[in-house]
Amino acid sequence: MCALTAGQRGRRVLVIEHANRCGKKILMSGGGRCNFTNTGTTPANFLSANPHFCKSALARYMPAQFITMVERHEISWHEKELGQLFCDDSSKQIVKMLLDECADAGVRIETNTKVESVHVVDGSGYRLLTTIGEITCESLVVASGGLSIPSMGATGFGYELARQFGHVVVPTRAGLVPLTLTGTHQEHYADLAGVAFQVSARCGKARFDNAMLITHRGLSGPSILQISSYWEPGKELLLDLLPETDIEAWLFERQQTQPATELKTILADVFPKRFAQRLCEVWFENKPLRQFRHAELRTIARQLAHWPIIASGTEGYRTAEVTLGGVDTDGLSSSTMESKTNRGLYFIGEVVDVTGHLGGYNFQWAWASGHAAGMAA
Repeated sequence: MCALTAGQRGRRVLVIEHANRCGKKILMSGGGRCNFTNTGTTPANFLSANPHFCKSALARYMPAQFITMVERHEISWHEKELGQLFCDDSSKQIVKMLLDECADAGVRIETNTKVESVHVVDGSGYRLLTTIGEITCESLVVASGGLSIPSMGATGFGYELARQFGHVVVPTRAGLVPLTLTGTHQEHYADLAGVAFQVSARCGKARFDNAMLITHRGLSGPSILQISSYWEPGKELLLDLLPETDIEAWLFERQQTQPATELKTILADVFPKRFAQRLCEVWFENKPLRQFRHAELRTIARQLAHWPIIASGTEGYRTAEVTLGGVDTDGLSSSTMESKTNRGLYFIGEVVDVTGHLGGYNFQWAWASGHAAGMAA
């Protein structure tokens, strides 16, 4: 995005890509259909030490502008849910679109190329020693991403480069990542792997209503991935297992209408059967509803609405969709993404301390920050 934008301005642009092909994370995203943006993108959908930093770039390159490019290339798309836009066919179309736009703008792209060192040229610009030789440039844009999914080539190169030029790097950790359980906490759930249902996940002031998936090692699914970006060891994590339901009133009503029915059968009306049975094997006494006192039903209702999860950690960068933290935004211009201390040096995308929620927001940040730098570099 940065390269095609700068190229369209008449700049001479070279993209140095260390992988053997461009856009690997685009290709894998959205189950191969690429959740390329979200129509509901706002600054509130991003985490950063400075929550205001992303506002400028997001305001100047909006989802509608990317959609216009997608439609100009005759790529059909659909909205899945909650403003999430996907290709009808393949994420390969998004990569081809960006490469075609780069080609039309005269951008040169070198894949399988490693940057070995970067130095400031006296006066202005930068000199790069690469595996294809020495390269000098007036503007240097770092779009190297974070540490997520190292099997696809993710490295900390961008952070190292930032530190080399005196920038602070906000400590990084895995985001949008499954949570792990250990000991008895895992034992209670492990053989329920594959069971999924809607929950409301809460950590501090953050709340996400979506599906939760039980895995062999812990918990995943959209609600868990979302809340993982807010959770850290020691923080309380709670689930409302029946969001949007007055559980106490529901249980009292069932006690009146189905007094002879056992609790596990009643719970199986609203949960997957295996999970309902496990609730009554481990946490609740299973007996006909008429045998429960109102106080007991209130306790059950309260537990279901404030279900504690004692996570031991996360699956880490291996499966994380994003990296939290990164180049401190205090050292960058929010309108151009340029370094405040090193003229002509820019940081964009995931390498910066701006991380989006699940659902196309991180791609929109990539497009917006890339466009901001491309208009200035």
